[in-house]
Amino acid sequence: MLKVGIIREGKVPPDERAPLSPDQCAKAQALLPVQIVVQPSPIRCFKDEDYTAQGIALQEDMSDCDVLMGVKEVPADWLIPEKTYLFFSHTIKKQPYNRALLQTAIAKNIRLIDYEVLTNENGERLVAFGYYAGIVGAHNALWTWGRRTGQFSLPRLYESHNYAEMLHVYQQTPLPPLRIVLTGSGRVASGAAKNLLDMGITQVPPEAFLTQDFTKPVFTQVHAEHYVQHREPGQPFDKKDYYRHGENYISVFAPYYRRTDIFINGIFYDKKAPAFFTVTDMQQPDFHIRVVADISCDIMPGSSVPCTIRPSKITDPVYGFDPATGLETAPYLSASVDVMAIDNLPSELPRDASVFFGEQLLQHILPELARDNQSAVLRRATIADKGTLTPAFEYLQDYVN
Repeated sequence: MLKVGIIREGKVPPDERAPLSPDQCAKAQALLPVQIVVQPSPIRCFKDEDYTAQGIALQEDMSDCDVLMGVKEVPADWLIPEKTYLFFSHTIKKQPYNRALLQTAIAKNIRLIDYEVLTNENGERLVAFGYYAGIVGAHNALWTWGRRTGQFSLPRLYESHNYAEMLHVYQQTPLPPLRIVLTGSGRVASGAAKNLLDMGITQVPPEAFLTQDFTKPVFTQVHAEHYVQHREPGQPFDKKDYYRHGENYISVFAPYYRRTDIFINGIFYDKKAPAFFTVTDMQQPDFHIRVVADISCDIMPGSSVPCTIRPSKITDPVYGFDPATGLETAPYLSASVDVMAIDNLPSELPRDASVFFGEQLLQHILPELARDNQSAVLRRATIADKGTLTPAFEYLQDYVN
């Protein structure tokens, strides 16, 4: 029988999320040939006793487990040699701050499986927290506007027990006639749209957003065909071509930024594609956006949003950006645009996000772990194994070296 250990989170600042809830651990043991144990944690959103109440044993020493599962990066000196690990390693883009982590995993003969590259045969991701990043990001966009203008006040989501508790707050919070643009069509954008609708904000088509005035708060959700066009006159937009050759397209986002109060960015950005707007655009009198909620949180210079110059933190969520100087300022200044760019948004709703993520693991990944060597899903997501990078990730060799 496969023994799976849920490890405590060791990254600083600490993350309260868990890969599986207590209920899900019990369900997995009932449905699959696995035994699950949990390493005690004082910060996890589910208490140790919540697991033991479901018959899940607590265990400090994880060295007898076959598979170890966490959420965020495991501190390199915590890694146990010769084990299979699943977590978000944040190494596949050669992130400098995690190079030592990957070097250590290889040196310790660890089989490193990254949640971010667990895909089906069509290349579609099987597990992600993005939906809850969208929910929290949209909420924080409105929270930022309220702080900037004083027109209304919202609590932070981490102050609530769960998202359901916040729905009652939304019902009692009237909003002014704001105009909001949301970009993207994936999990992140779906979560953001859900939150905006839960706040009572009306969704309108892009055409109406650009041509009509409204006496109520509205948002529109735009996709690539709305904000880019081929740089060759007369060439139609082709979605497949755009994703292959983004360098052949230019931004036509200007009509939106002239009519938008809050910009919520939820796209996956390819550096070959154009940015939505430039700092020069932001300096123009008709640039109307005052709050940017960059859920994607790609940092300049590799960003679709030029004012996303650094990530922000849950404890300090907003900074200002002065288009005239291109420099960071304090938030909520009249001459600056406010930027909310928290890079671990789901951590504000750790219980909801953990349950959502765990359901995906139960459905798609734990059965694959039971199959192990026969699993193409796991093979595609294995970055390192037996002291070396796997073929699909050999492009990381110079990063490791």
